[in-house]
Amino acid sequence: MSAIDAANTSPASAAQSELAALHDGCGLLDRSQRGKLALTGAAAAEFLNGQVSNDVEKLAPGEGCYAAYLTHKGKMQGDLRILRTEHELLLDTERVALQSLFDMIRRFKIGFDVELHKRTLQSGLLCLIGPRSREIASAAGAHALPPSVEHAHVETTIAGHPVRLIATARPEGLDILCDAESLQALASALRAAGAHPVSDAAAETVRVEQGVPRYGIDLDESVIPQEAGLNDRAVSFTKGCYVGQETVARLYYKGKPNRLLRGLRLDAPATPGEEISAGERVLGRLGSVAISPELGPIALALVRHEAQPGDRVSVGERQIGAQVVALPFEG
Repeated sequence: MSAIDAANTSPASAAQSELAALHDGCGLLDRSQRGKLALTGAAAAEFLNGQVSNDVEKLAPGEGCYAAYLTHKGKMQGDLRILRTEHELLLDTERVALQSLFDMIRRFKIGFDVELHKRTLQSGLLCLIGPRSREIASAAGAHALPPSVEHAHVETTIAGHPVRLIATARPEGLDILCDAESLQALASALRAAGAHPVSDAAAETVRVEQGVPRYGIDLDESVIPQEAGLNDRAVSFTKGCYVGQETVARLYYKGKPNRLLRGLRLDAPATPGEEISAGERVLGRLGSVAISPELGPIALALVRHEAQPGDRVSVGERQIGAQVVALPFEG
């Protein structure tokens, strides 16, 4: 882009270009700030299986899963991605949840043949987001791609640098786990292959459109996985015992959650944390918010179960009107 072109590029047109890449092409985002750990040792899978909500022991090398780690009352302390390799378990989580994950592992691994390794600063994480992600990775020199199954992963190289490619879904794409010192060279190779750099804000808009909650914004220590619609992705009901299992299983088989994750189509932009109400009754608070090119102002929120898709509610002191919708959003 020339200096004249850059000067004439408005923030609005830049945002539109980023969202177009994410929807129809391939966006490139650096998410190296995510917390990253590794577990080694003969009992690593057995140990972690007893601490998280999904089935770690069934994973073969090259497979992975999404899981939550819970309190004894079934409330989320955080969530994480788990990748199994030949020699270790690779974990990554929201940075806000890293310390609690680290503390949980360090506290409960006593008596297990498990070693905990810090990887946050040592490893980089680049994200290719969009339907052309695999094409771009191949054009940048990736010699192998993972199967199109969420969390499947393979070792390969890009521009001569060893990487681990990880399949993602909602949104579709590939994550690239690499050594921190390779990050800039890899980003340059991916840009040269056609990846379009995008902002966190643009990527967050796509996440909200697809109805995917994020720990630290939509999810916190008050949330049971079923309330956020995470059972299919994060919970195994056939594995052995784990911390918080009793509450999760009881709610699934015999109960009904008091809250559910819903989408809101807003009449005007709003702010995370604003109260959602119907008349005098408080239904919840806004989580993630975004302005979608096709949908306008939208948000995610955990709201009381009586707020059904199609209902009208009010948001905040300004009484912004909003319609409750099922997720993901549809244009």
